[in-house]
Amino acid sequence: MNTLKSLKLKALSDAEVKHEYDALEAEFNFIHALLCMRQNAGLTQYEVAERMGTKEANISRLEKGNGNPTIKTLTKYAKACGCQLDLSYKPI
Repeated sequence: MNTLKSLKLKALSDAEVKHEYDALEAEFNFIHALLCMRQNAGLTQYEVAERMGTKEANISRLEKGNGNPTIKTLTKYAKACGCQLDLSYKPI
């Protein structure tokens, strides 16, 4: 097993760490969706930035989960990737 995977397993064996990690699931899923959207479109961060009229660094930050993007920004990102933004929710 590689070092990162074993470190993650060890960390997640701690109940408090696991609780905090699980609390980030929605954020992880959102970031994964952004990355899949761009990759499925066959685009680089630079190309998405060009289509959105912004800088590549902004796309990088967005895909890392940094900042608080607006609905307008997320809509532009989706459109740049040939997609449409679709927000939904489900009861917990």
